[in-house]
Amino acid sequence: MQQYYSQHPRFYHAVDCIIFGFSGGELNLLLLKRKFDPGKGEWSLMGGFVREGEHMNDAAKRVLAELTGLTNVFMEQVGSFGQVNRDPGERVISTAYYALININEYDRNLVEAHNAYWVKINELPTLLFDHKHMVDRARLVMKVQAAMQPISFNLLPEHFTLTQLQTLYEAINGETIDKRNFRKRVAEMDYIEKTELIDKVTSRRGAALYKFNIAKYQDSLKFRL
Repeated sequence: MQQYYSQHPRFYHAVDCIIFGFSGGELNLLLLKRKFDPGKGEWSLMGGFVREGEHMNDAAKRVLAELTGLTNVFMEQVGSFGQVNRDPGERVISTAYYALININEYDRNLVEAHNAYWVKINELPTLLFDHKHMVDRARLVMKVQAAMQPISFNLLPEHFTLTQLQTLYEAINGETIDKRNFRKRVAEMDYIEKTELIDKVTSRRGAALYKFNIAKYQDSLKFRL
């Protein structure tokens, strides 16, 4: 390989994964207690370095799979973070990605092996480096995307109640939503389908369960909640 740029300095390129789940009516974030320096014992996002010949998108997918065992997960790039002294180990430029997963579907043994834990989004501990800034940016990106695309369904089980759906959007937006207006908007979307199933676990009376029909959505591609 020709050394066209040998006179220029080289930097490390990392990826960090902001992994969101939804449980108990609240957004949760998968964090780990670092077992190594720099920052041993501190809370951080799951990350890793981009390997030789590896696309950074593939690096992010690999890091996510190494922690959760999950593949084919919704993941979007948040942005790059390159403050000169952001990492005391070396000059590291990190590209952050956020992922949305069903909090009940992941490899618990892998998560435990990485010393990782689910933490409520409103109870986050102090995070390593600039990871809090990454999380804040990811929440803003997710809020915008969730209003225009049906990405939030990645956080829900296959069947869900309208109360669960509304509570999820309230968690994403950080504000209360009027129940009547929300259900009116949902009723206008024929790809959010009512099933014959009844939820008797979270609802004392028994609430109807719904599902997201992705095929119908792809026919219309119209979404706004």
